[in-house]
Amino acid sequence: MNENPARRPLPDTRNAGAAYWRSAAEGRLCVPRCERCARTFWYPRRQCPHCGSGEVAWLQARGTGRVYTYTVVRQSGDPFFKGRLPFVVAMIELDEGPRLMSNVIDCDVESVEIGMAVVVSFEQAQDGLAIPLFRPARPPAKT
Repeated sequence: MNENPARRPLPDTRNAGAAYWRSAAEGRLCVPRCERCARTFWYPRRQCPHCGSGEVAWLQARGTGRVYTYTVVRQSGDPFFKGRLPFVVAMIELDEGPRLMSNVIDCDVESVEIGMAVVVSFEQAQDGLAIPLFRPARPPAKT
């Protein structure tokens, strides 16, 4: 048994994305939303990329969406990810509109497909952080 398991690399929680990581630690998936043009967007920033307004607030997303595109990672030099091979890195299109990158978990990597419905789940990480990951919204059909 490994006495020192590999630790997950942690995200940069500073600047415009700080609210995203705080909400994830509370088990909530939030995305930036412009108060002027009412559009959501991703990546977090202080100004709306659509209209330029600085009136940006955080909207709690439903946590549901679809796999927009993905890849299966079969090799990694990072000790944490090496222990999780193979795994899926996917661009998830949230029902609210923006697309964000995450992992699809709790399913066989060969069962993931574009358009697959997914729901958010949070993996606890060190330093009080939680990482938003996505799992299939319904179990894969048995063949």
